[in-house]
Amino acid sequence: MLASTPPTLIVGGTNGKGSSVTLAASIYHRAAYRVGRYTSPHLLDYNERIAIDEQPVEDAELCRAFTAIEQARGEIALTYFEFGTLAALWLFREAAVDVQVLEVGLGGRLDAVNIVDASCALVTNIGLDHRDWLGDDHEAIGYEKAGIFRAHRPAICVQTDPPNSLLRHAAAIEAPLQLLGRDFFAEPSSEYEPLSERADTRAQRTTERAHVQHWDWRGPGSARLERLPLPGLGGRAQIDNAAGVLAAIHALQPQLPVPEEAIRVALPSLRLRGRYERIGRLILDVAHNAEAAAVLADNLRADGFEGRVVLVLGMLADKPVTEVCAALAPLLRRAYFGGLPGARGLDGEQLRLRALEAGVVGDSDASVESAFARAWHAAEGDAIVLVCGSFLTVAAVARLNFESLDLKTE
Repeated sequence: MLASTPPTLIVGGTNGKGSSVTLAASIYHRAAYRVGRYTSPHLLDYNERIAIDEQPVEDAELCRAFTAIEQARGEIALTYFEFGTLAALWLFREAAVDVQVLEVGLGGRLDAVNIVDASCALVTNIGLDHRDWLGDDHEAIGYEKAGIFRAHRPAICVQTDPPNSLLRHAAAIEAPLQLLGRDFFAEPSSEYEPLSERADTRAQRTTERAHVQHWDWRGPGSARLERLPLPGLGGRAQIDNAAGVLAAIHALQPQLPVPEEAIRVALPSLRLRGRYERIGRLILDVAHNAEAAAVLADNLRADGFEGRVVLVLGMLADKPVTEVCAALAPLLRRAYFGGLPGARGLDGEQLRLRALEAGVVGDSDASVESAFARAWHAAEGDAIVLVCGSFLTVAAVARLNFESLDLKTE
């Protein structure tokens, strides 16, 4: 293991890792620390993965780091991700960062990022993704995710009912574990009045959450932050993720004191490409598993888009196409399926046939770009175009010339 110098927050989980890492790094930056941030995968440019003080590293710095790693590795074989992780850590050491915030690439226990002893480890949530690598059920996957916890160091989980395997592992190594809804809380501020006495359905709860303007965070003991601004990324899931980040920030206060103002400034400024990103009547979202699709559907309902969505979907063969389509189906007006390249990519027709199993009917195209062109021209009136299913899908559209499509950023 590498020594945990500087102090390090490691973030794992199925969904929400990227936004949690970005928020934590932003808070520390606004608290006047020099911050190294490592995320994956990238959307358009590799430089997105490694940032120092919120600025992606330049090509020349990346090349310098890659050269150093190549010279040092000797006969040791490194994977693509291992090479990149070592380069990030090398750059952070060279920049003498005060704190580094690192995103787990896959799983946790065997991930390259886990060579660093975390000062605090945060698991956002545990869903059924990467099952070929991590296991077939929540218990197996939970054990892999919990592998980033360290003995006698703060461990955070942004889930009210995590798998028993995660709870057992934290207890076995005596990591002080904090859970959402037990040890820390995200609640609407006191001025919030619900629309109804009782919200019985997911749709009702989503509608009510859309009216929340501020929220309160409660942590261990008397720790409390009131009337916090909403995260810049919309949706209840982002409030929960932010609550987990604040729990980690609070746990590290003895090492890295953070003033409340840094939190209040960082929350509304949170942005991340491809995470419910609104550009005019276009929405880009990298959701590619069942849990992420459910969150995306909630966001669309909260914004009043039910029945108005023209879907552009591109997915990899090992992803849960039927579950993703089932979550989005009630919202859709039309659907277009684009093929993705590579051995793992589904072609448009294969994707269309799998979507039929969830009752989603649409047209197939050879590429995401052609599917998007058809969808954009077919979207009329109050329709919005949603592009999702993979980082590759969103990247294909994000690279297009938006000016030719008359898109304007909101």
